[in-house]
Amino acid sequence: MKIPLSWIKDFVELNETPEAIAYKLTFAGLEVEEIEYVGLPLPQPAERQEVKTHGLAWDRERIVTAQILEVLPHPNADRLTLLRLDDGSGKEQMVLTGAPNLFPYKGAGPLAKPLKVAYAREGAVLYDGHKPGRERMTLKRAKIRGVESYSMVCSEKELGISDEHEGIIMLDDDAPVGVPLADYMGDVVFTIKTNPNMARNINVYGIAREIAALTGRPLKPLSYDFKADGPSIVGQVHVRITNPDLNPRFVAALIKGVTIRPSPYHVQRRLRLCGVRPINNIVDATNYVMLEIGQPLHAFDYDVLVRRAGGKAPTIITRTARPGETLVTLDGVERKLDDFTILVCDEQGVLALGGVMGGAESEVSERTVNVLLEGASWEFINIRRTMQAQRLYSEAGYRFSRGVHPAMTVRGVSRGIEYMRQWGGGVIAQGLVDEYPKPAPVVTVELPIGEVRRILGIELSADEIVRILESLQFRCEVQSATGNPQTTIRVTVPDHRLDIGEGVVGQADLIEEIARIYGYERIPETLLADELPPQRRNLSLELEELARDVLVNAGLQEVMTYSLTAPEKERRVLAPGAPADDRPYVTLVNPIAADRVVMRHSLLASVLEVAAYNARLRDRLALFEIAPVYLVEEKEALPREPRRLAIVLTGARQPLAWQGSDRGLMDFFDVKGVVEALVAGLHLPDVSYAPVTHPTFLPGRTAQLLVAGQPAGWLGELHPRVREQFDLPNQPVLAADLDVEVLLKHVNERYPVSAVPEYPPVKEDLALVVEEAVPAAQVEAAIRAAGGELLASVTLFDVYRGEQIGTGRKSLAYSLIYQAPDRTLTDADVAKVRAKIVKRLQETLGASLRG
Repeated sequence: MKIPLSWIKDFVELNETPEAIAYKLTFAGLEVEEIEYVGLPLPQPAERQEVKTHGLAWDRERIVTAQILEVLPHPNADRLTLLRLDDGSGKEQMVLTGAPNLFPYKGAGPLAKPLKVAYAREGAVLYDGHKPGRERMTLKRAKIRGVESYSMVCSEKELGISDEHEGIIMLDDDAPVGVPLADYMGDVVFTIKTNPNMARNINVYGIAREIAALTGRPLKPLSYDFKADGPSIVGQVHVRITNPDLNPRFVAALIKGVTIRPSPYHVQRRLRLCGVRPINNIVDATNYVMLEIGQPLHAFDYDVLVRRAGGKAPTIITRTARPGETLVTLDGVERKLDDFTILVCDEQGVLALGGVMGGAESEVSERTVNVLLEGASWEFINIRRTMQAQRLYSEAGYRFSRGVHPAMTVRGVSRGIEYMRQWGGGVIAQGLVDEYPKPAPVVTVELPIGEVRRILGIELSADEIVRILESLQFRCEVQSATGNPQTTIRVTVPDHRLDIGEGVVGQADLIEEIARIYGYERIPETLLADELPPQRRNLSLELEELARDVLVNAGLQEVMTYSLTAPEKERRVLAPGAPADDRPYVTLVNPIAADRVVMRHSLLASVLEVAAYNARLRDRLALFEIAPVYLVEEKEALPREPRRLAIVLTGARQPLAWQGSDRGLMDFFDVKGVVEALVAGLHLPDVSYAPVTHPTFLPGRTAQLLVAGQPAGWLGELHPRVREQFDLPNQPVLAADLDVEVLLKHVNERYPVSAVPEYPPVKEDLALVVEEAVPAAQVEAAIRAAGGELLASVTLFDVYRGEQIGTGRKSLAYSLIYQAPDRTLTDADVAKVRAKIVKRLQETLGASLRG
């Protein structure tokens, strides 16, 4: 949001520098992201705060106000004119220009009413109006089509007011002549970030209120009076609200006999500085009020409404859309309307999207004479839904989607209709049509001052608390009960605010307001004075964090993905032809985007989406995430939220390193190794892997993880069709989708550990020949069972297949380490254990020693 300092000063007197004001606003929760100087001198670098500051200072001697006395034709060019100009120096200037908005005055002789303009003399530094962006130039003397040019009248782009450069600035008639332009209309524009809880401040008066509270200066009250000399509005328009929950209040005013013309220049300039394009005096009045006090308005051509009503007084109806209804909005787009969208209609059909944008048929045009001005209050969630569904952003929708109090409707309409009268003439009908079927409740909060001290850790008197709250327009009443040392302040929330709750929530909201205005930076660091609650373990969270630590130590990087998705995006995790996931989703009423409409069923799909993006940037990925999925339970109000672990690996086995690294592509055994590291780090008992098929993974390279016989998830190489659906690289992508609840259920906090051995180990290799179908894990299990306590470790280090051992058979070579905790093993000890191992392998697996 862009706010000119000059506009703020209409409501609060200030002598602080723009940088000091930005500092105060930022610390009060209204972050000033940028300060732009428009004409005024920029501060010295040492004076600037940590905020982007830029702009163009207008030379006080070379850029001044002036008046055009006559517009003459150029002797050698039809598209250029010569201006007789008075710049207040006492010497008449002859200025060359090609501004098209001066052509209507060309050759008309001396002007009865001189045109006030911004004039730049030779040597002035301006922005180049004919180049993109903001490129500075110095005005130099030159000959153009035989006529010497040494100065110019300026457009808004050349002065840095806006990007408008199709014509020169026409100042208001009361502008002085010959004064420095910086004195007349130099300004500073703040770009302020307003968080959702600051919706009341998305306007100039809201920012002025904050600054008044922060500086201790009075806030000038606004006038909501308007001069109404016409007949009563009663009977000239009717309003009917069909759904007060979506439209609590609707206010209308009527003005007749207006003249459509440009707004006064000071109005246009303020709109442009705020980033709003001026259109005409009537439409500008609605935008001006929206920027000024935060109440969006909409102007209808009253005669169009009367014509649609068959010559009778129109009836404005607010209702939701009916099947098949459409509307051409002001941006020229025909929109199909959703059944939840609140509309402004008449008895003939739709006029506008309530709170978002008006319709083209009833808009104010150059032919408009009579205007119906509307101000309403809308339910903010419905406005958000409409904006998302229509993919339509507007300044009105931005404000309504964050909440505008119904009390602002009358204020906005009253100010807007008076601006229309001042800028466009006409006669205002007496009174307003005010339909208010769902009045907003008056919120009061009992605030003990002891609670302020407890939460903030500082001593503030009741008078100081009252002063702070009243500076923000809260009404306060100090109450002290007899025999109760606790002083309480009864606080009534002002009717422009929707963000203050009731009860303890309201107390917290008020204490936040006190802290903001008192100054967060003034609150000292103190120790917590409250008694600490009993400290209890959260074993599930501790084990979850342990799993994260194990995976990070295994070389993986944790990611955090959206829990919101779309069903069609999740379907990509299954190969084409696989049965679809037909379980119901948790669906969002008000989605943030078209592809974030449901709560996910699959964590792996979310991580694969992130992997697909990052695979375009990196040649190696090793990612994981532990997070919930959301499964609808029949007859349950809330979904079940089991935690899942998703792992994705692809690319080189090791990162590039100067000492050399394994740059081969990762395969199934890499992801299996990560899972093995995880189960070892969690000390899970009785872990096994079973070959299975799964529609996400490649057949033959898929395993199911079993913990104590209970399925705990799948791991393997991603199916090529799934890989293609996620647009992943044409290389093996390894993944695991594990059930964290099953894993953590089997974690035993107490597990056996061994002392560091005192006696030397005995190492030997054992090569066995087994049938191809015998898994290596089964062989290892048999070796461990036979080896007993003296067998310290078993490691498979080679697999061989070839003619020497026969078709359908394979050789597995293991490195065995024998070690006793109480003695040095002899050759006889080792031979005895080896014999047991070989016998067990022969009897159970039909294995034989190779060679």
